[in-house]
Formats: sequence, C-alpha cells, structure tokens
Amino acid sequence: MARVLSISTDLMLGSRVDAGLTAAGHTVVTAPAIAGAPLDEVDLIVADLDVEKPAALVAAGLPVLGYYSHVDTDTRALADAAGVDKVVPRSRMARELPDLVAALLAG
Repeated sequence: MARVLSISTDLMLGSRVDAGLTAAGHTVVTAPAIAGAPLDEVDLIVADLDVEKPAALVAAGLPVLGYYSHVDTDTRALADAAGVDKVVPRSRMARELPDLVAALLAG
C-alpha cells in the first residue's frame, strides 16, 4: 500500500480521513501544512484545500487529492487551475476516500 501525507487542521474530518486511509492499508503521515512535511517519504498527498494553497500542493510533484467545502466554488476553481489531480467536496471525500486514493495511485 501507499504512504500518504494527510494535510488538515480540522480534527474531526482529518481524523476520519486518517482512519479511512489506515483502514484501507495505507501508512499515514500527518502535517498541518506542506511546508516542512516529509515529501520524500510519501507517495500521495490528501489535503484540505482550506489549509493549503493548491499551487503549493502541485509544486510538491506528487499526486494530490484535494477536498473543499461544496459551497466554495472559488477554491474548486483555483485547485482545477493549479492542476490538482482530483478535487472533491468534503462529503464525497468522506464517502469515497479509499476509491479516490486507489484511482490516483493507479494513475
């Protein structure tokens, strides 16, 4: 399985994401931001787009799954423009996390 960097400051959703990744067999590394995160130790980034700018995530050179509030269309547009690999609302993240990660890892 993969090593996944989880970036979130929302304790409730962040812990759900981390638990879902762990249950799917992935190793989870958590960080409050991309700066200082151990990028050389992970295969994929899963990030709350309220915490980190999409361009900074893409610049890391790893596949990125970003999630956002479904009402924040500006964040969605910024993520799409920056080239985030997969951008989904928080509700979809909660429902489909293992499948979303598997699809990104499969290429």
